[in-house]
Amino acid sequence: MSEEQAWAFPESVQPKAGQTQFDLERAFDAVVLVRAEIPEDAYSAATLGTERGGYGAVIREDGLVLTIGYLINEATQIWLTTNRGVSVAGYPLAYDQATGFGLIQPLGKLPAPHLSRGLASDVKVGDSAFAIGHGGRAHSLRTRVIAKHEFAGPWEYVLDEALFTAPAHPQWGGAALLDAQGNLIGTGSLLVQQEVNGEPIHVNMFVPIDLLNPILDAMLKTGSGPHPPRPWLGMRTQDPGGKLIVDRLSPGGPASRAGVKSGDQVLGVGGAGVQGLAEFFRAVWRLGAAGVEVPLTLSRGGDVLHVTIKSADRNDFLRKPKLH
Repeated sequence: MSEEQAWAFPESVQPKAGQTQFDLERAFDAVVLVRAEIPEDAYSAATLGTERGGYGAVIREDGLVLTIGYLINEATQIWLTTNRGVSVAGYPLAYDQATGFGLIQPLGKLPAPHLSRGLASDVKVGDSAFAIGHGGRAHSLRTRVIAKHEFAGPWEYVLDEALFTAPAHPQWGGAALLDAQGNLIGTGSLLVQQEVNGEPIHVNMFVPIDLLNPILDAMLKTGSGPHPPRPWLGMRTQDPGGKLIVDRLSPGGPASRAGVKSGDQVLGVGGAGVQGLAEFFRAVWRLGAAGVEVPLTLSRGGDVLHVTIKSADRNDFLRKPKLH
């Protein structure tokens, strides 16, 4: 028995054909297993690993696969496996840093149906949904949208409105979130804690499919989104107790070169105070595109420091896929 077959959700939470308004078996078959290999010297290898696995959803008749971008970032080899066991090599066609979406082009015929795209904006908090993984019913889950709100990630990432679902899927990366009609409304990104009725629980965060529609053509043509690259600092920032604390620096990144140190507290951007990750990142992005100078006010050991970081394009630090 393969690793993908060795576990299963309890039958009580698995989706059942008589309880859906769509062809459940077709939906299962539209989700593929994604395996990616990344070189040991790749920039993201130390944080994301050299062997990555997750899921992807087929979104077009030609087999184009939508996944979460960190699975395929800097990948030199990708394999897609259908629910029927057919494996096809894939090419990392695009990765949009702003949304987190990644696209994989199969390098052979991928015998799998595609999912229709819906609108996450039409889904209300409390609505039922389905988190679909590769492996059919056993790896799929009846869930519910418990929240829709802003999400900020420590790696310089903000979504104006993300989808949060519970119960959570334990293998969330690239999982397909379907609405009650079987339309794709989100791509699995994270497992996070959310407070519900005063109790912290694990929930999945999904990137809304609505963000893909305006950028899909640009991703297919350029390998990234349509907008100029945002200024990247190369510093992972946490916000414990409301303070913005530099947690980790990317080796050789802009912040590291400018003298920022792990443990520094961010007080402001461009002379204006900032509170919270989202406000901090947006203040940086408002300064201009990648390459703009970013003046930060920091606190270190009781001293207030003023540091100017020459920002960069994050993509310039990453391996580019080789054309096939």
